[in-house]
Amino acid sequence: MTKMIRRRTAMAGTLVAPMLARHGWAQSAYPNKQIRMVVPFATAGTTDLLGRIAAQHLTEIWGQTVIVDNKSGAGGNVGAEIVAKAAPDGYTLLLGTVGTAVTNQYLYKNMPYDSVKSFAPVALFGEVANVLAVEPGMPVKTAKEYVEYCKKQGDNKVSFGSPAVGGTGHLAMEYFQSLGGFKVEHVVYRGSSLVLKDLLAGHIPSTMDNLPPYLPHIQSGTVRALGVSSAKRWFALPDVATIAEQGFAGFDAAPWWYVAAPAGTPPEIVKKLSDELVKASKSPDVVKRIRDAGAAELGGSSEELARHMVAENIKWKKVIDAAKLEPQ
Repeated sequence: MTKMIRRRTAMAGTLVAPMLARHGWAQSAYPNKQIRMVVPFATAGTTDLLGRIAAQHLTEIWGQTVIVDNKSGAGGNVGAEIVAKAAPDGYTLLLGTVGTAVTNQYLYKNMPYDSVKSFAPVALFGEVANVLAVEPGMPVKTAKEYVEYCKKQGDNKVSFGSPAVGGTGHLAMEYFQSLGGFKVEHVVYRGSSLVLKDLLAGHIPSTMDNLPPYLPHIQSGTVRALGVSSAKRWFALPDVATIAEQGFAGFDAAPWWYVAAPAGTPPEIVKKLSDELVKASKSPDVVKRIRDAGAAELGGSSEELARHMVAENIKWKKVIDAAKLEPQ
């Protein structure tokens, strides 16, 4: 009698397990081991800081370590490729940028992954404003006055600095020029610190670049902010109008970050990750850490991220085509 009961129990377990797996219950234990979050840029930058904030939050919530693995190179493509080719089991994630999601495919000849097909969108996680700023001797105080001044001087008579061809600052200025109908000369530097150094010294009159390095100098008055590129005023500079507010409707060029998994990751794992990261973006503690890193919270589910990527693809392809930027 005892043997028969055990046999039936074993048979029941054998039958039930596939049913549970088919209904997604096999993933209910996720995560049950260490997760790797690939950050496709070097340590200490804003992308790295946001990756560590997301990793810390998931670690604290789930009790499984989420390690940050910095794999920089090719504008983020090196790290993104690692995730694209990883097992689709939820244990390798990407903390990506607008570059890895959208613009790199138009700027690099040889892409090691498909920006859309290689990944499962998980969640939006943060954004940062670009700032249009000038050295104090330049006779303009608003974005509109800057456009008028550049038009008066003539095409390419006024210059602006940014850290990279095809970087977010460069593309934001190309977008601004297309809306404003003016043309400025692009001076390329090897990093924002060098742009800032020459702006402070008056060697270049203007810049369009990520806001955080410029913030102390704007607050001290050694650099003048004319406008921010975000859709709404920036929390750290509430008195500086957006460029959109100043007569350039629709202008929104705030770089953003997101989390993605390899394509084919089970939907229930994507949803679990997405739900937790959206909750994080509303947590006062996480929001404070994101803002302390110079960024702002930007929560969005996997579905919202997918829609955002479609809209951003349309916008930035038009900007890049209009600027005649050739893939390198």
